[in-house]
Amino acid sequence: MEDWVNDDLAPRKPAEEEIRASEARYRRLFETAQDGILILDAHSGLITDVNPFLIRLLDYPREDFLGKTLWDIGPFRQIQESKAAFRELQDKEYIRYEDLPLETRSGRRVNVEFVSNVYGVNGKRVIQCNIRDITARKQAEEGFAAQARELARQAEELGRSRQSLEDKTLMLQSVLDSMSDGLVVADERGKVVIWNPGADRLLGLGTANIDIQEWSHHYGLYLPDMVTPFPSDQLPLTRAIYGEASTSVMFVRNPAVAEGIFVEAHASPLKDKHGIVNGGVVAFRDITERKLAEEALLKSEERFSKAFRNNPLAITISTEAEGRYLDVNDAFLDLLGYKRQDVIGHTAAELHFWSEPLDRIEMLRQLRHDKQVSKRQTRYRTTKGESREAEVWAESIELDGQACVLAITRDITEVQQLEAQFRQAQKMEAVGRLAAGVAHDFNNVMSIIMGYSDLLLGLIAPENPMNRYVSETKKAAKRAALLTTRLLAFSRKQVVFPRLLDLNDVVHNATSMLLQLVGEDIEIEFRPTAPLGSIRADPSQIEQVLMNLVVNARDAMPTGGKIIIETGEAELDEDFVSRHPGSHAGQHTVLVVSDTGCGMDENIKSQIFEPFFTTKAIGQGTGLGLSTVYGIVKQNEGYILVYSEPGKGTAFKIYFPRLYDKAAMFVLSHEEPESPRGSETILVVEDDKAMRELTVKLLQDGGYRVVEAEDAEDALRIMAASQPEIDLLLTDVVMLGTSGVELVRRAEEGHPKLRSLFMSGYTGDLVGRQGVLIEEAYFLEKPFTRRSLLTKVYAALHGESARPQ
Repeated sequence: MEDWVNDDLAPRKPAEEEIRASEARYRRLFETAQDGILILDAHSGLITDVNPFLIRLLDYPREDFLGKTLWDIGPFRQIQESKAAFRELQDKEYIRYEDLPLETRSGRRVNVEFVSNVYGVNGKRVIQCNIRDITARKQAEEGFAAQARELARQAEELGRSRQSLEDKTLMLQSVLDSMSDGLVVADERGKVVIWNPGADRLLGLGTANIDIQEWSHHYGLYLPDMVTPFPSDQLPLTRAIYGEASTSVMFVRNPAVAEGIFVEAHASPLKDKHGIVNGGVVAFRDITERKLAEEALLKSEERFSKAFRNNPLAITISTEAEGRYLDVNDAFLDLLGYKRQDVIGHTAAELHFWSEPLDRIEMLRQLRHDKQVSKRQTRYRTTKGESREAEVWAESIELDGQACVLAITRDITEVQQLEAQFRQAQKMEAVGRLAAGVAHDFNNVMSIIMGYSDLLLGLIAPENPMNRYVSETKKAAKRAALLTTRLLAFSRKQVVFPRLLDLNDVVHNATSMLLQLVGEDIEIEFRPTAPLGSIRADPSQIEQVLMNLVVNARDAMPTGGKIIIETGEAELDEDFVSRHPGSHAGQHTVLVVSDTGCGMDENIKSQIFEPFFTTKAIGQGTGLGLSTVYGIVKQNEGYILVYSEPGKGTAFKIYFPRLYDKAAMFVLSHEEPESPRGSETILVVEDDKAMRELTVKLLQDGGYRVVEAEDAEDALRIMAASQPEIDLLLTDVVMLGTSGVELVRRAEEGHPKLRSLFMSGYTGDLVGRQGVLIEEAYFLEKPFTRRSLLTKVYAALHGESARPQ
């Protein structure tokens, strides 16, 4: 078989060692058997294997057998009923020719005994033909029969001289006693009148005048299956008395032999000088050893065949020179999509199995040098034209003097795809860790730039050119901060405040914003499904998803087109989940954004969610839009699919787990035109000095009295001695030493009415690890502007509750 194996073969697995050991035993029996053996496919009748003995016996080369039917082979063409016999064999599963004359290629005549059996292997039927050369035995039997006839003749002559039957027996006994085979003579009435010690030893005959019927009943004669009683009318003696010569195999339950024995019986009728049958003679020969050897060979072949056929790895045996397949297992056929008759007798080149034919040449070169090949990677082509990745293990073997290749193949296409997905996941995780690592400090820096920009803008007249410069600085800082936000969203570490949402409400409220993102030559159509199941997500994140997908669609339609936003519901089953790793079975609410743009090929489609991957010109895109979408979907336990072809547009289909609780009405929030002011006392806790000084300055400009602390311990000391009472604790979440979350807990023990407000650009898993849920109303995300800071502080001071739950 020329094709292949894998396994992660070093060391070889026990199952493969068992296969090879079983095959070695079978091949030894098969190749050294002193009977001819043919293996045929029971469905098509094609010969799949032939052993050396039959090749020598009939003098035909091996290739004249393989891939042919029985009636295509020269010696068997003379059998007119061979096709009919094959059809009969398919029905009866056993057929036997006791004496079949054949002519060899050189014209020599041989007599053979032809026995065929059908057995099943893994739901498929296989025919084994055993062909025994009985030429010499036939000659010996003819001599033996002649001797028996001569004895009978002498008995008749003695009868004509009116001697008694007992006298005749005594005269013949000395001759009969010297025979190693059993001999039984019966008269025309079926009474056993002569038997020798060999017959007594083989059959257990101990008394004279035994009736044939009694013999069958009392001495346990069975068909070779050892179960079915031998039919009385088919007994060799019975057939001989009726004038029919025959050869039969039977199983004898001889009382003297516990296991019983198999015998071969050759029967001939006895006739007088006028040709009238007056009895019969049967010679018996013990063939137990031969029969057991045949059965052992058959069982060994069946064990090997089952191991070979049922192995989950594709196994083939092929000639080395041509790559002609001599045998293949079912896994190989399933792998390629072929039927057995399409493969056996054909070459790899004819089947176009190798995607790269040079791979086979290189494998053979390595085989000649090393005698085996391990885990060689190649590609093969199926009947559907698919190219698949494979791992091959192969070894050189010799069969009937011919160099062959035993190969085992494992399809590793899915394994490589999973490995690629794993490497991609590792790469994305690395980017996420990088973003998380710099997010805290980076957002502090951006807050400082934006905060001082606000302060400067308050000091510079709008008509002053400096005002424009500072405004541009603030805008740039916002864009930089957005990059970090997107990376945190991609790595699923963005601070979010999920709630029950109706996707229809979110899309409807975002429509005006989306229309501003596209030009007049692009139409946006919303197709909602109602009623629609709820989802749990942060509404700002869903808006990010919509915005990024719409911008992506807009850029794919430079000359105009149409964007369709749809909502719906779907149930993902186990089959879908098995084909789409990362998805989850169950009911889902679906968001679909499709466009009529230029579409994508498979190469681009495989990279679109990678951070910083973009097909746009330098300076026209960050490559983070779809990465952000991917991260948000994953953070909300969803799944995203992309359908696209060049020139046929693109559709993004997002599945969110469906919830059955009713969502509250969602309305976009709007910032107040003026920042609210106050006069309360605020304790600012921030371990970054520059960030702390900026926050204090912005709050003081808002009218508040501010006390500052550089860490949690400093803050607790201040609160213990503070007069007047602290109205609001504004603390960073992530600090060296005690975190802001722990600080709030400890502060509330001595100040139960204390209101708190957290600020952070990245909380990591600190909040979740400490079991604290921070409400959106009491969390200020960095980087922040003067307006967002004063708005959050005012809300925290005047809201119904300011305590994290």
